[in-house]
Amino acid sequence: MSPAPDRPVADAVTGHWVDRHAPEAVRPYLRLARIERPIGWWLLLLPCWWSAALAAVAAGRPGPSLWHLALFLVGAVAMRGAGSTYNDIADRDLDARVERTRLRPLPSGRVRVRHALIFLVLQALVGLAVLMQFNRTAILVGLASLAPVAVYPFMKRVMPVPQLVLGLAFAWGALMGWVALIGRLDAPAYWLYAGAIAWVIGYDTIYAVQDIEDDEIAGIKSSARFFGTRVRLAVAGCFLACVLFIGLALSGAGAGPIGLAALALFAGHLAWQVGRLDPRDGAEALRLFRSNRDAGLILFSGLALDAIWQGLM
Repeated sequence: MSPAPDRPVADAVTGHWVDRHAPEAVRPYLRLARIERPIGWWLLLLPCWWSAALAAVAAGRPGPSLWHLALFLVGAVAMRGAGSTYNDIADRDLDARVERTRLRPLPSGRVRVRHALIFLVLQALVGLAVLMQFNRTAILVGLASLAPVAVYPFMKRVMPVPQLVLGLAFAWGALMGWVALIGRLDAPAYWLYAGAIAWVIGYDTIYAVQDIEDDEIAGIKSSARFFGTRVRLAVAGCFLACVLFIGLALSGAGAGPIGLAALALFAGHLAWQVGRLDPRDGAEALRLFRSNRDAGLILFSGLALDAIWQGLM
């Protein structure tokens, strides 16, 4: 069977440089790593940055470590790409049955499974090189994140809410920033992790609204299907839990008024998403999902400013 025409997938950023300027031979691999959909690595990165900033608050440092922030950025791009490649290898048959995903490189025939596996290893090696820059405890914590990453693609076949396992994986950075600076895991890191998990479940439920009909046909389980007509209420519950857990993390780490104000703005953004969510409007669901980058940056900015203010006082 000949490969499908070279076209961007449905939820790619319109006019992205991958689709306009990347060499044709390289383009399918960049799409396999989701480079043309940067929201994924942003959402993986932000809990890392939250944690790094909150750890700086707790340690009395004037701001998060810029070196750590840079490492987390490189690691998030590499590991999001590796995770997406692994997910596509595992899901290639399911993706071929869903309208939004059938043009992905593997189900469309533009990349062979053998070549995708090689690409997966190369990306994982970049992630490993980044991880080795941290302390021994952080390295061990980082390696432990591979467990939820490994099982997630298969949970869509058996779990009614596979987003829970996705949350365990995507929120892991909430532990990493703390342990990278402090050298151990304390209660605020665990509360931040719990809040980030709830955030992931909430925003990925919004994302899954796009695929409800196709998922039913393909037999793919998702939180959007599970919650059904109560999807807005479920997302509101997830976001409320997120704010409460992160509030406990901030309290335990000694965050000041700037950090708490940032949390309030973050909560307001999440409430706006719930108010705008319409389970019948897939395009709006995608826009709301992507807006979580801005929500996460609001929280990070406040925590970083809080650390700088308190560290200089």
